[in-house]
Amino acid sequence: MYYGVKLMMNAKSAWLEGMKNWEGRLPERMIDDQLEESFWDQFLQRKRAEVATDGYVQELGRELLSFIEEGDEVLEIGPGWGNYTFAAASKAGALTCVDSSASVLGYLEREARAKGLSNMSFVHAKWEEYEPPARHDVVFGVNCYYRMQAIDQAMAYMNNAAKRWAVIGMTSGPEKPHYWEIYEKLGYKIRFSRRDYIHLTNLLYELGIDVNCKIVPLQKTYVYETEEQFVSQNLSAIMETDYDRAKAEAILRNHLSWVDGKPAYVHHFKAALLYWRPERTISLTR
Repeated sequence: MYYGVKLMMNAKSAWLEGMKNWEGRLPERMIDDQLEESFWDQFLQRKRAEVATDGYVQELGRELLSFIEEGDEVLEIGPGWGNYTFAAASKAGALTCVDSSASVLGYLEREARAKGLSNMSFVHAKWEEYEPPARHDVVFGVNCYYRMQAIDQAMAYMNNAAKRWAVIGMTSGPEKPHYWEIYEKLGYKIRFSRRDYIHLTNLLYELGIDVNCKIVPLQKTYVYETEEQFVSQNLSAIMETDYDRAKAEAILRNHLSWVDGKPAYVHHFKAALLYWRPERTISLTR
C-alpha cells in the first residue's frame, strides 16, 4: 500500500467528466453497447484490406514487449485490431484477450489462425465487469479505457489479475500544433482531447498504487488524397460555426508536407506507459 500526499481530488469524477464531449454530453458510443459493436464490425470489415498493424505504434510495441518474458501467461485488455496482440502472443507462452466486442474477438481469432498462433484464448466481456479466474504474469491494455465508467474497478481488476506487471498504455498529446496556434492566435474554440494518462496516474495514486511512468515519443504521418481533404479534416476540430477559414487555413498550411506527391501532415506526439508491480489485492467498497 502506498500512502502519499492527499490530493484532495476525485480522479474518477474527473475521468467521467472527461468522457463527455465539448457540448457536455456523453457520446452515444460511450453508453450504447450495440452502437459500439456496430462500429467495430464496420471498422474491421474495412480493416481486412489494410495493413493489420499501424506503423506508428512499433516503438511503443517494443517498449511493451520488454515487460513480457518468454513463456509468460499474459492477459490483454481491449486488444482492438491487434496492434500489440500478435507480437505479445509470439513472445508469451499464452495470451488471453478480453474484449467487449464479439466482432473484435472474431477478427483476432481468424488472424491468429492465419498466423499459426495456437496459444491465444478469447473472452467476450467488459473488463470492468470481469474478474479473471486466475492471475497472469503480465496484464496490459493500450488505449482501451475510453468507455469505462467504472474506471476505478477496471484499475483494481488489473492490479488483482497481475502477478508481476500491470501495464497501461495510452497515447497522449501534444495535440496537432496547428490547433494550438489557431486557438492562441485566432481565439477559436477547439475540440481538444479531454482525457489523458494523468487522469489514470492520479486514480492509481488514490488507489494506493505507486505507479511508474515512461513517456515514449511517437510519430504518425497522415496522407490525404487531395489538398481539400487535408484542409477539411485538419480544421474539423474547430467548434465555431462561423469562422475565418482563410486565416485558419493559412496557419494549417505551415504544417503541410508531401509524401509521394500527396499532401501529408506529420504529427509528433507521445504515449505514456504506466506500470507497476502489484503488492496487494484491492477491494473497492461499492
